[in-house]
Amino acid sequence: MAISLKGDQKISSVPTTKNKALRVNLNTDIYGTFSEIGAGQETARNFFRSGAASGTIAKAMSAYDKDFSDAIYGLEEDKRYVTQPRLEKMLGHEISLMEDRLSRQKHPDKLFFSYANTVTTIDFAKKFKGHGWVGIRFQLDPLEGYNEIVLHLRFKETDARLQQETLGVLGVNLIYGAFYLNDNPKDLVKSFYDNLNNDQLEIDMINFSGPRFMYVDNRLMSLQLVKNGMTNAVMFGPDGNNLLPAQVLYKKNILALRGSFRPVTKVNMDMYEKSKKLFLQEKKVEENKTQVIFEITLSNLTSEGKINERDFLDRAELLCSLGQNVMITSFQQYFKLVEYFSEFTKERMGLTMGTQNLIEIFDEKYYRNLSGGILEAFGKLFYRDLKVYMYPYHDTISGEFIDSESLKVHPRMKELYKFFKNNGRLVNIDDFNKGILDIFSRKVLKMILNGEKGWEEMLPEGISDTIKQKRLFGYSSSRIKNKK
Repeated sequence: MAISLKGDQKISSVPTTKNKALRVNLNTDIYGTFSEIGAGQETARNFFRSGAASGTIAKAMSAYDKDFSDAIYGLEEDKRYVTQPRLEKMLGHEISLMEDRLSRQKHPDKLFFSYANTVTTIDFAKKFKGHGWVGIRFQLDPLEGYNEIVLHLRFKETDARLQQETLGVLGVNLIYGAFYLNDNPKDLVKSFYDNLNNDQLEIDMINFSGPRFMYVDNRLMSLQLVKNGMTNAVMFGPDGNNLLPAQVLYKKNILALRGSFRPVTKVNMDMYEKSKKLFLQEKKVEENKTQVIFEITLSNLTSEGKINERDFLDRAELLCSLGQNVMITSFQQYFKLVEYFSEFTKERMGLTMGTQNLIEIFDEKYYRNLSGGILEAFGKLFYRDLKVYMYPYHDTISGEFIDSESLKVHPRMKELYKFFKNNGRLVNIDDFNKGILDIFSRKVLKMILNGEKGWEEMLPEGISDTIKQKRLFGYSSSRIKNKK
């Protein structure tokens, strides 16, 4: 639950930036530092201007000069300053100074915090709009350890002054949320856009840590960013911690596999392994510069009308246990996914897909919102250095394995498909496992829910054990016993 902080006074229910800052300032226990690099001292300015800041702000600083910054926070190995490690050093250094310089005996009730940001705003040529790291390390009880919230933002505005002001509002929202909305992280995340809008900034990564956030699953927080329209894509690694897509994908060859993974099956892993093998055989592809992504679309997660968070975490749990990086996106159309990847790399990209997904790519109804229709979409899709790896479909009636040669598309699309196929963009996965092609996630899920036997053999090694141990996808051992 949220803590009851002393010194609060009644303030307008409208959460304006000024009112938020004033509420924090009027609390006699909240006390901390502001360290801002790259975009002025806009967050601290909001607290100074709201009034009563003397009891809240211990120090406000901005170490703009690189040599001066290095002297305070140390050198970075990569010589970069707008990074998460730099932010963490800033937070840690300032909290240590607070602890050293203020006596706990004299200030037994003080709740220390350190707010920091390190950003780069839009460049003079307006080619790069800028981005940054923002974070807060804070206490909710003087006898507890510190909690931390760290996020990454990308600016959308095309004016440096506006970007600075946006950053200042975001900083106030973060500090206010840390102290007054900590009992509901979902609401806290939503509050980042109070007095802001999606046209001003994008938040594409966030991580919570500390004693008050022990039960927060950062993957679920990541999902909130996409669900709330704060970003189009988020990523998390095998350890469950959120990753910054720009950092993971930068100058990499990317192979993406889209699916429901509900649950992940032997077919999914066969598609992954066989397409990866083909992808790595490409002359332009180096294994140490290749990033594989298991992608789930938001529309897939909302296929039953609303997002089932437990179901989402079950899927994530299995993919993470297989050591995979997972991406959640709002890109229903493949060309948008490829455009997104192209923001970070010019290297070769690959898409692994089944026959049905490929058929949908050639369905005109998916491109009615584009003025150029399907031709515009294909121009955006195959203007890039891209290959599609097609996994066959087993026609149980005819017994035929449908690949790119036997695939039938709408007559109007026949010539476009032929051009696409003959241009070397489409690669058949021939070395597939014929014995598993009739395995479908929906069939496995139904068997689990109904307590049927035999679904374990349809999943990769170890996955069925994980499902049983963690009771994923509605698994119940009692249901199995009743079946007997």
